[in-house]
Amino acid sequence: MRLIIVGFGVVGQSLARILLSRASDLYTLYGINPKIVACLDSKGSAVSPAGLDLHRLLEAKISKGTVAAYDKSHLQSSLTGIMENIEAEILIEMTPTNLDDAEPGLTNIISGMRAGKHIITVNKGPLALAFPSLVELADYNNIRFRFSGTVGGGTPILEFAKRCLNGERIVSFNGILNGTTNYILTKMEEGLSFHDALNDAKIKGYAEAMPLLDLEGYDAASKLVIMANWIMGLKVTIRDVKREGITGIDLVDVQKASIKKTSIKLVAFCDNIHLEVKPTMIQKIDPICVNGTLNAVTFRSEYSGDKTIIGRGAGGMETASSIIRDLIEIRESIAKNNL
Repeated sequence: MRLIIVGFGVVGQSLARILLSRASDLYTLYGINPKIVACLDSKGSAVSPAGLDLHRLLEAKISKGTVAAYDKSHLQSSLTGIMENIEAEILIEMTPTNLDDAEPGLTNIISGMRAGKHIITVNKGPLALAFPSLVELADYNNIRFRFSGTVGGGTPILEFAKRCLNGERIVSFNGILNGTTNYILTKMEEGLSFHDALNDAKIKGYAEAMPLLDLEGYDAASKLVIMANWIMGLKVTIRDVKREGITGIDLVDVQKASIKKTSIKLVAFCDNIHLEVKPTMIQKIDPICVNGTLNAVTFRSEYSGDKTIIGRGAGGMETASSIIRDLIEIRESIAKNNL
C-alpha cells in the first residue's frame, strides 16, 4: 500500500516510527506492506516512488525542521502535483485542526477523493464543519474514508459503537471527550485554582500555549459532531452544538460539587434532537466520571442498556495507532470487494 502523508508533526512522526517497528508483523498478520511514497509539511515535501527511507525522513524533520531536507534536489511541494505524478492508494491527512474554515485539511481531503485516493484523517476540522458532504463525496467516488483517530485518539470509541454495538439502536450517548479539560478539573478537585491547574497542564504538555479550543469546548464539540453523524446517522456540523466551556468554573464550584459526592466534568451529550457540551455535575460512581486525561463515553442502546468505553484520548503514538487500524480496515475492505 503506497501512502501520501500530508502533515508530519507529532502524529506523523509517531506513525513513521510504528511503521518502522511493525513492518514485518503488519505484513505477516494483515498482508499489508505500507510505503510512504510522498510526505509533505508546511515547508516542502519529500518524494520517492520506491518508498521513502523513514529513518532518513525522521532525521530530516528533527534536524532541519522540514521533510524537504530529505532531498534538497526535490522542490515540489504541491499536493495536487504530487498526486498527479506519484502512484499511491491512500492519502493520510494530518495537518493541524482548524475549526474556522477547516483549511488546509478540507481542500486536501477533497482533492484526494477526487484523485481517487482512499482517505485517512486525524484532522477534526473538516469533519466538524463538513461531515455530511465529505461522506457523500467519498461514496460518489467509491472512496474508503476513515477517521477513527479524530475521536478518542488510540481508544476505539467510533469502532466500539459501530461494531461492538452492531445491530443495536443507540438512542443517546454522553461522555468526556477532551482530556485537557478533564485534567484541569481533576487538578482543581485536588485543590488547585483554575489558573494553577491550567499552568500545570501546560507544563505537562496536556494543554497548548493557546488552549482556547479545549477550554471553550470547541474540541469536545467537534468530536461530538463526528460521533453524532457517524454513530447516530445525523447530518450536523459544529454550528448545531450548544456549547459552554470550563473558563467560568472556579475552585468554589468544584468544592461544592465534591461535598455532594459529585464531580464537575465537561460532558458532551447527544440524542436525536440535542447536541450539547457543557460543565455538568455527575455522580462520582458514574462510569464516565474518570480523572486525569482519560476519555469516557456511555452509549445508551434501545435493548441492551448502557455500555461504557474508557481510555486515553490523545498522544502521538495513541493517535498514530488509530491510523494503523484504519489502514488495516481499508486493506480488508478492498480485499473483500475483490473476491
